[in-house]
Amino acid sequence: MPFLLLLSLLAGGSNPASGRTQAETTSAPTLRLISLNPSLTAIVLRLGAGDSLVGVDDYSARLLPEVADRPRVGGLFDPSLESVVALRPDRVLIVAGADQQSHAERLESLGLEVMIYRNERLDEVLENITRLGGLLGRERAAKARIRAILEMRRAVAVAARGRERPSTLAVVTRTPLFIVGAETFLDEMLEAVGARNLGRQLAKGYPRASIEWLIGARPELLLDMTPGAEQASAFWARWPSLPAVALNRVVDVDASRISLPGPDLDQALRALAVAVHGDGISAAIDAALRVGAARLSVGPSIEHRGSLR
Repeated sequence: MPFLLLLSLLAGGSNPASGRTQAETTSAPTLRLISLNPSLTAIVLRLGAGDSLVGVDDYSARLLPEVADRPRVGGLFDPSLESVVALRPDRVLIVAGADQQSHAERLESLGLEVMIYRNERLDEVLENITRLGGLLGRERAAKARIRAILEMRRAVAVAARGRERPSTLAVVTRTPLFIVGAETFLDEMLEAVGARNLGRQLAKGYPRASIEWLIGARPELLLDMTPGAEQASAFWARWPSLPAVALNRVVDVDASRISLPGPDLDQALRALAVAVHGDGISAAIDAALRVGAARLSVGPSIEHRGSLR
């Protein structure tokens, strides 16, 4: 799997979103959109508005079969501004970050309207679903997606109660070594499924780590998302002193299932819970979902910032 998948996860950056974004609540299903990030492309598709996408970044086209035949406008970090302009979009969708901010300014100088989104934290991803739902006149679909994600977050948290909470490191790539740090949607997901993320000790975001630091952290569980590499257990066997190696708790994780901050984080949460606790947790998750569905049928709707409890 291409390394760009993991770059797309990092592409959110930490720069503030631009205040230049204009009206996003207008129902306009005929808008011509260009998406320059696969997470935003995936949200538009999931909301049933794929026909509005008249152009996408190269990686969206490779990752998402539904847009494989759409015009491509370049990479995540080096889009062709000439190609973007030639497609005459009504809006260009972009994720906040230093490089992307520069692209946004140049596109705006050419007279295009740019909408900037943040996607580092879970609440930001949910907000993106809401914003795009409003832009596309798909508010009901957006609310349904958010409800499904929050219900799954609640269900995995319920299913994980009383289970071991292993000290965990989630490896984004091995060489160089990048891990999941604090204040990211993946960190929040690890917390929800009952894993103690040791990466919080190092830094926010997706920090670079050393093997020496990793050995000193002594993870009981290693979740390895490195794309296209040798099996994780074989690679990490080089360091037999690691508790995760000694306990045979080194797990290959399919990054394509959990690392995209898009509309299917409910399925990502389930996959992560299974990676941490094994297949046996699936039945408990399903039971918690059934209880939640019964509760929702007689109770108030869940809002974005609802509690796990």
